[in-house]
Amino acid sequence: MKLRTLILSVAALTVTYTSSAQIKIPGVLKQAANSMAQGSAPSQLEIGSALKEALEIGISAGTGRLSTENGFLGNTAVKLLFPPEAQKVEKTLRGLGLNKPCDDFIMSMNRAAELAVKEAKPIFISALKQMTLQDATNILLSKEKNTATSYFQRVTSDALNAKFQPIIAEALNKTEATRYWTDMSTRYNNVPFVTKVQTDLTAYATQKAMDGLFYEVAQEELQIRSNSGARKSALLQKVFGYADSKN
Repeated sequence: MKLRTLILSVAALTVTYTSSAQIKIPGVLKQAANSMAQGSAPSQLEIGSALKEALEIGISAGTGRLSTENGFLGNTAVKLLFPPEAQKVEKTLRGLGLNKPCDDFIMSMNRAAELAVKEAKPIFISALKQMTLQDATNILLSKEKNTATSYFQRVTSDALNAKFQPIIAEALNKTEATRYWTDMSTRYNNVPFVTKVQTDLTAYATQKAMDGLFYEVAQEELQIRSNSGARKSALLQKVFGYADSKN
């Protein structure tokens, strides 16, 4: 509609001005059409607002999925398993026919992670509020697809760890993962000639819960960057469309 109006206006000028007029109508039309097709570059404020909107959507979706029952347990990408140094414990115990204690332990750890992640969203939102316009611009125009997630890892890991640790510890007790682990590691450590395991279960489960959380946020970031259909608002379309043209 705007282009049509411009064409009609320029056409009217041709009636008013003679052929000796200095206005170069074809050039004006071409320049106007190109300008409309490309759209104006977003301001820093628009970039900051769009990025925060996109990340808040991603955070809500990621934490929402993980904090439901089986959010961790049913997701092979983030599911908590035996600690690497304790996988020999699992193998030995399963070899002795003790499958149920191993399965119960794994389920209990994942339940603990699901409980802890419920507390993550306010920490991420706080980090969003502190993000500068320059941070937002750098993140938007980065060629890396997980730059925002890396930013969150850098600025929220300490706060998340401090928040998660007591929740994980309480949840491990509540879901009986601590008891399962104590029983299993004790049984294993009593097997002759094995190297004893001394895993800090709370620290392990806390780190794995955080890893899973950042993984899900990264998936959401990739979705908004690579899928134009995920950009639900005009602002997201404008700003991430601009980023597409720059990358």
